[in-house]
Amino acid sequence: MEGSVYKIIDIVGTSKTSWEEATKNAIETAGQSLEDLRIAEVVKQDVTVENGKVTGYRVRLNISFKYHPGAP
Repeated sequence: MEGSVYKIIDIVGTSKTSWEEATKNAIETAGQSLEDLRIAEVVKQDVTVENGKVTGYRVRLNISFKYHPGAP
């Protein structure tokens, strides 16, 4: 019986409006160059602050994608 192997990497997404939008931006951008994305896990959320106001949202994600032998 054959199994599958997945690679996991960290990525960071940003947005000026929400953590959800930052997550969506990160996954959709990664999907342009990675094949077979499977799972994304938000591991950290933070915000950028300027003059006491939130100016941006950031999420760090672990994303997994299917490993294809011979691929970079």
